Amino acid sequence: MLDKIFHRFEKSPTEDVGSANRLKEMVAVLRKHDIVRGVTPKKLRLILEDLGPLFVKWGQVMSMRPDFLPSEYCEELMKLQTEVKPIPFETVIEVIEKEYNCRVGKIFAEVDEDVLGSASIAQVHKARLVEGDRVVLKVQRPGIYEVMSKDIVLLKRAARLLKVISRSQDVVDFNLVLDEMWTIAKQEMDFLVEADHIEEFRHFNHDMDSVSCPLVYRQLTTPHILVMEYIDGFPIDNEEKIRENHIDMNALGRKLGENYVKQIIEDGYFHADPHPGNIWVKNGRIVWLDLGMMGRLSNRDRAAIRKAIFALANRDTFEMKNAVLALGQAKGKVNHTALYQDIESLMEQYDNMDFSSLKMGVLTHQILNLLRVHRIACPQGLSMFARGIMTIEGVMRMCCPKVSFVEIFVKSMSLDFKRNFKWRDEINKAKREGYLLLRKSVQLPEQISNILKMTMSGQTKMNLDVTGNEDTLRQIDMMINRLILAVMCAALLLGSSTICTTNMTPKIMEIPFLGAAGYLLAFILSLRIIWDIYMKK
Repeated sequence: MLDKIFHRFEKSPTEDVGSANRLKEMVAVLRKHDIVRGVTPKKLRLILEDLGPLFVKWGQVMSMRPDFLPSEYCEELMKLQTEVKPIPFETVIEVIEKEYNCRVGKIFAEVDEDVLGSASIAQVHKARLVEGDRVVLKVQRPGIYEVMSKDIVLLKRAARLLKVISRSQDVVDFNLVLDEMWTIAKQEMDFLVEADHIEEFRHFNHDMDSVSCPLVYRQLTTPHILVMEYIDGFPIDNEEKIRENHIDMNALGRKLGENYVKQIIEDGYFHADPHPGNIWVKNGRIVWLDLGMMGRLSNRDRAAIRKAIFALANRDTFEMKNAVLALGQAKGKVNHTALYQDIESLMEQYDNMDFSSLKMGVLTHQILNLLRVHRIACPQGLSMFARGIMTIEGVMRMCCPKVSFVEIFVKSMSLDFKRNFKWRDEINKAKREGYLLLRKSVQLPEQISNILKMTMSGQTKMNLDVTGNEDTLRQIDMMINRLILAVMCAALLLGSSTICTTNMTPKIMEIPFLGAAGYLLAFILSLRIIWDIYMKK
């Protein structure tokens, strides 16, 4: 099967040699993992790892979309390795000199040959400017854009033919996933965008003494090179360094939780990948690194999240249903009864649970799974929120298990409500709503009179949309079908009897042929109705 698909690609007159060779590699990997027999979560992860660092990046992006893929796929893709083989140091120097159009020594007094980190798009080195400042260089891999764009074209073509993910109800349009991954990848490949992210994050947190992020050297930053302040610190999960610096991990963890909640609730602009490698500690302060992937939440999204948390706290299924619907946009008709039942089942899991032990990341993934099952599309920021919440909860459970992230989250939402609550605004709002209610009440008698007039004149129309129990609808449908058959049977009997009173020819045993046929058909329909009733009993 894979060979036939490859030949279909190979016949394309527009396909160049490089694309054909890359396609051969991709088909070889797919054949190796016997993809025609289906794709399990583990198999998908192994396929992406074998396809190379570009697909690893895409797999990491997909792991943040529990509304696109089932939770077991997302959990497996989160295991993808981030470190890849670094490019040679000579290539790094070539990229720097080409980007600045001068010798490297004119800008940097030295560039450390050791690699601080190597990912699918770029790698990081320490350096020192000629002015003496210690900096970090993030250098993009040469030709990465062309390679990724070529791969995305091949993947889209392969997705149409291979149907890598089966057509079950749990799987979405693979092309939609590829489009989103390509959008995110293009943003990460433009380091000017990441520089903007860093400066926006610094603006939101400029008044917080316990939180910071690296300074950006704007005059040296280009789309392919990012120059930042060197952070002489250590990751937050480095227990040895924490002890050496006599840091109170519980206090630090609380600051971390409060800041991340602030990013979500107040700013609506948060770090989408808050793993320990991106959270460092310097002089007792939290330093956020690698701000290339940031999430955004609109005011509507944040209001829906607040509503969902308060509904869970109050065990209010109806309000939780409204919150779930507010989080996304339905792609078609929503079965409200089934949705209510699924939400009620979800709420029952938390009936006897202590709210402080709630795992918000798990809850968010469950809600996104409900959205996916009921075909309700959710914004990209919400799926990033789910991934970020789950990651930060894991970091806090590992580093400071005595600090509850959910307690910080709920407390912050309560404080946010109190901070935004103003009696004067509420009174003005009540006045406006009261005035509108009064106007509508005055118009009510006139509207009722119009309805009565239209009803008396036969102009009233009523639209009835029946949703809910499919068995009940099926039974009604069967009843209507039986009624139609009974009417047809009666009509055949009456018509045949009328025909028998005439001298219509031809005849069978002195009975007009058409009348005999009508009697026979009426007899068959009668047997059908009796049989259906008997089988139903």
